[in-house]
Amino acid sequence: MSRLEIKKTYKIYIGGKFPRTESGRFYNPKGVDVNVCLSSRKDFRNAVVAARSAQSEWAGRSAYNRSQILYRIAEIMEGRRAQFISELELQGLTKKQAEEEINATIDRWVYYAGWCDKYQQIFSSVNPVASNHFNFSILEPMGVVASTAPEESSLLGISTIIATAIAGGNSVITIASESLPLCSVTLAEVLNDSDVPGGVVNILTGSKDELLPHIVQHMDVNALVYCGSDKKVINELKEKSAENLKRILHYTSGKILSEDGESPYYLKSLNEVKTTWHPIEKVGAAGSSY
Repeated sequence: MSRLEIKKTYKIYIGGKFPRTESGRFYNPKGVDVNVCLSSRKDFRNAVVAARSAQSEWAGRSAYNRSQILYRIAEIMEGRRAQFISELELQGLTKKQAEEEINATIDRWVYYAGWCDKYQQIFSSVNPVASNHFNFSILEPMGVVASTAPEESSLLGISTIIATAIAGGNSVITIASESLPLCSVTLAEVLNDSDVPGGVVNILTGSKDELLPHIVQHMDVNALVYCGSDKKVINELKEKSAENLKRILHYTSGKILSEDGESPYYLKSLNEVKTTWHPIEKVGAAGSSY
């Protein structure tokens, strides 16, 4: 008997769940016969609530535990290589290009898994001071990070953006590549199957141009990572972020998608420096403290 193939529904990922966009809208990526959710402002606001609720618990986990979870993501992706390759080919890559992208993506998750419990040793310090104090500087996560994935990449770009944010204890909302969104939704399924708590990673599909004005003006988003080359957009984001002191980071696709995308400085850029002063107790000649 002939049967109808069950086609995949490409939904968004918010708070550890796969809802359809509240607007009911969808779009068809060029050259691909699938429906993909066209996320709305309300979807983004829901994602911020989920990200904020999950962030403190995620940041409170040990660095070693976060490292284990990122490595687990790489393990699951390795087991679903065939599915990712199929989707990458569906979006226009050759089989060789698809294999290269999935290999680079898995390796990148492993790379940042290795940095989770090491970057503090590199960037933290005990500072010399001219008073009777100890002075320590350590890194702390910014909080909720919104980001846009590189448009030229379906998988490696969004994976790099997410990994650099969550490795340091942030929660993240990422807008997937508008023209190449398929692997981003499958990546959300991998994250859901791993031990990443719901809300730590939220993935939306749709129009960056529509969502960016709402992202940069949202008062509960601490940083925005923009991957793109439109200088007009970059300037507008910097201007509008001045109203709420949101940090704007601009990453070029060329660096993110090359070997330069592997660097602990991406983790550092999404952390704040916290400096603590602690007085030193003095001991007098007779052994009394003062």
